[in-house]
Amino acid sequence: MISPETAPSLAGLSRLQALAATRAYLRNCGIEEADADARLLVFSAGGFDALGLLQNPDAGLTASQAARLEEFVRRRADREPATRIIGRRPFWTVDIAVRPNVLDPRADSEAVVRLALRMMTKRAASPSRILDAGSGSGALLCALLSEFPGAFGIAVDLSYDACDAARLNLAANGLATRAGVVRANWVDAFSGAFDLIVSNPPYLKSGEIRGLDPEVGGHDPHLALDGGPDGLAAYRTLFSRAPGALVSNGVLIVEHGLGQGAELREMARGYGLSEAGLEKDLAGRERTFAVQTDKS
Repeated sequence: MISPETAPSLAGLSRLQALAATRAYLRNCGIEEADADARLLVFSAGGFDALGLLQNPDAGLTASQAARLEEFVRRRADREPATRIIGRRPFWTVDIAVRPNVLDPRADSEAVVRLALRMMTKRAASPSRILDAGSGSGALLCALLSEFPGAFGIAVDLSYDACDAARLNLAANGLATRAGVVRANWVDAFSGAFDLIVSNPPYLKSGEIRGLDPEVGGHDPHLALDGGPDGLAAYRTLFSRAPGALVSNGVLIVEHGLGQGAELREMARGYGLSEAGLEKDLAGRERTFAVQTDKS
């Protein structure tokens, strides 16, 4: 492994050469997603996309583009996530700004959106009111509002930074008039109003935080990661209080960590919630499930 101080000089390179040099350097630094990260960094620093690369692979980077890319590469080698370096992440069909002190949304969480679409199809009615509990950046709510144009959504988070990020992302995606942001603890501020509640709560055990990769432990806020001694504290709150915030036959969808699904579904049943469906992530691992109220 080579150190960030030995990052290559990219001045005078073409777009294609800069991509190859960045990819090779990140691989040598032990970055697992070196290929994907190299593309993100080069495209962002160079101000072009994949089509621009294909059309003009031999176009040279300007001095300012090369300097910016060199800075990006040094930061990535120092284990800062590429999405935090460029300040954005594509999520579902929306674009999400990645801000300091706010959880960086992952593609795994798109399983929540897929399951929500399936559940609302089964329900034979689009949701009119959606709650994103522990919303972080607001990625889930932005994605769902983009899919349900008749819905109004509320993003709820205890973090001031997260609330600011959700407002920014809702506005940037043209959804501000169909959403509100509330600083509160999970669903405590609401009762009987929502057709759909979604949540990606913290699910790591407190003792696991110290052993996380630097990209996660050093950059994502611990408030969004630490699920208490057994990793399940937030779920107890959600399962106990969500029924009071849902309409009759309303749906709650939660993301969870690997291997937690069976225990969490059993826990939900203990709070009078019936299992309604599950969804796997893109790697085929069980990632999220739905439960439903029955107040009829």
